[in-house]
Amino acid sequence: MTRRPVTARAARSLHAAERLRAALHQLGIATDVHAGYDLALISVWVDLIVWSDGRLYWWWSGRKARRSGRWIYVIHSVDNPDAAARRVAVRYAHLQQIHPLSGMVQEIAS
Repeated sequence: MTRRPVTARAARSLHAAERLRAALHQLGIATDVHAGYDLALISVWVDLIVWSDGRLYWWWSGRKARRSGRWIYVIHSVDNPDAAARRVAVRYAHLQQIHPLSGMVQEIAS
């Protein structure tokens, strides 16, 4: 299998994702970071994946446009990952109410 060379854009994306991961960790939110094809993503919870291209973070707001039905995204600059993390944490708290861990997963995690 041939590996793709790491581009500057891919490195910026991963760096931005790691900064957001660290900010979310400070808020007590565990995440996973994945990178590839010049993008990085931070997997936070069911229906909450934050994407980064090294310039911006974006994630689904949970809402759809009235007319088109398209998903509406929240966009935040990577310049302030702490502020982005606080915004993600609000969505995370809402989603935890909608999609709580199952009893079995809670038992394993404790």
